[in-house]
Amino acid sequence: MSNTIWFCTVAWLVPGAGHMLLKKWARGILFFTTIMVLFFCGLAMEGRLFGLSPGFFGVLKFIADAGAGLPYVLGKLVGWGKGDVTSYGYEYGNTFLFTAGLLNMLLVVDTFDIAQGRKQ
Repeated sequence: MSNTIWFCTVAWLVPGAGHMLLKKWARGILFFTTIMVLFFCGLAMEGRLFGLSPGFFGVLKFIADAGAGLPYVLGKLVGWGKGDVTSYGYEYGNTFLFTAGLLNMLLVVDTFDIAQGRKQ
């Protein structure tokens, strides 16, 4: 079980890395590329990386963004994702960032299933 926890932690931090550790190279590279494209497109569209804010929807936005793992953390540290509400792409950018985080969370679950032998 400890290996499974390690695989899932790595899968959350670096999208696709959990699959690569499990020798699913093609999946891992495809997932890494997909999530990075979604993440950087979201930033390019002036999307906002939400921090933890009060309220139910504030927490949901934070969880969806933080699901991207290390890209989210590095983006917050560097100061990316300030978001411009007046930008035409603001909502689309947010949607791309949310999708990147939520998709990465699904990949962590997929990594868990593969590590447990439930899926090949």
